[in-house]
Amino acid sequence: MARPETIVIVGGGIAGMTAAAALAGQGFQVTLLESAREFGEIGAGVTLSPNAMKGLDFIGVCEKAASAGVEPSRQRIQHWQDGRTLVAKDRSDQRDKYGAPYVTIHRADLHDVLVGAAHDAGVDLRTKSGVVSSEGSTVTLVDGSTVTGDLIVGADGVKSVIRERFETTPPHFTGHVAWRCLVPVTPEIQDLSDFPGLIIGPGAMITRYNIRDSQAMNFVFFARQDGWNEEGWTTPVDPDEVRSIYADWCDDAQKMVAAACEQPMYKWAINARTALPNWIIDNNVTLIGDAAHAMTPFLGHGAACGIEDGVVLARALGASKTIAEGLRRYQSARHERATFIQAESNANADRMQGQNTDFFGLEGMKDEESLGLFTYDCRTVPV
Repeated sequence: MARPETIVIVGGGIAGMTAAAALAGQGFQVTLLESAREFGEIGAGVTLSPNAMKGLDFIGVCEKAASAGVEPSRQRIQHWQDGRTLVAKDRSDQRDKYGAPYVTIHRADLHDVLVGAAHDAGVDLRTKSGVVSSEGSTVTLVDGSTVTGDLIVGADGVKSVIRERFETTPPHFTGHVAWRCLVPVTPEIQDLSDFPGLIIGPGAMITRYNIRDSQAMNFVFFARQDGWNEEGWTTPVDPDEVRSIYADWCDDAQKMVAAACEQPMYKWAINARTALPNWIIDNNVTLIGDAAHAMTPFLGHGAACGIEDGVVLARALGASKTIAEGLRRYQSARHERATFIQAESNANADRMQGQNTDFFGLEGMKDEESLGLFTYDCRTVPV
């Protein structure tokens, strides 16, 4: 493909920033449009499995992200009633086993690394540039101005404006609500920091992992719940709501609840998208990340899929003579995997929050590692 083609990315989250850096590295002229007043990331923690870290290696920031996060040596899954270990995982061998680390990191710290990569690659990064509509390969901003490129990439999340060109169906509530908070590691919860992981039970689960040099932990409480279904990251929580849901859970769960209730806590309804049969319109519009395949968090692969999308899109376009050819290559390389992960993430919620916790793992584990997701390498997968 002759250079320079101009590519407009709508959305400056994890997928959009990764794609911007990767595409610029392939020689494209890239403009990234972000609606927020400044670049940053809300939320708390995120897990980056080895396949995600290989994507960050492609844009030159794998070790920078690893240094900003934590590489856990072990994890476990515990029973909700007595806290006994159902499954233990050794994470100390991830670099040797998969060729990249397994990292837990604050989303804001990861985002800072990605913004730096995009800036260093020469991406035109624009804030206060919310997109309200698009037609052809032109997007219209909230102030009425327009930006045109040879390709529009929708990376604008679960409520994507660009996805509206593919379907008008809104995101759907998955039946899961989450409560999150960041908790400083104190002597009272040091043992939980030393052995991070999950506590699972009927219709609910709790996850914990370290961030920021293991000085803090990311706690997320999940439960199936009808009624309230507001999507977002910043709705304040009445601590009694969390206390009541997990009142009968084990001592480790009670320590987590007590520590969480001393911190600002936020809740959100987990919304997702159904799988699209096609990610290409008119050979000049495509989707990546949550805009393409927003999924539940029960495989910890939402961010990983967005990173993979951005790298494979860049490689596919870089290897093609036309944008149309590159988009076909991208979709062929990514669609089946992303759709599979969407489906398995939903299934994993049922496995981990089933009614018979005593039998969890006895018939063979099905999780992100056993499903083979860690072996994927977006740097080399055929495009």
